Amino acid sequence: MFAKVRSNIFIDALTLELVEPIRSSLRAILRDDKGCECSRFEANVPKGDNTVTWKGLNDLPYGVYTLEISEGEDEQKMRLVKRV
Repeated sequence: MFAKVRSNIFIDALTLELVEPIRSSLRAILRDDKGCECSRFEANVPKGDNTVTWKGLNDLPYGVYTLEISEGEDEQKMRLVKRV
């Protein structure tokens, strides 16, 4: 695991905590419960930073999402809930 989410519940932003230094760009995709891509985030994380904030998620409908985070060839998935 190279990243984790501060909270599995979000409203309008997600904060990712990087456990390992990123060797390349970070990519995150939020998918709804049907597997459709709802939002995408890509960033080059400056060396020494260990948190990344993904803003602008307020327009997504409430519900359960799957967060897919990838860095190079490494990938991990987490279930998240968007609520009021």
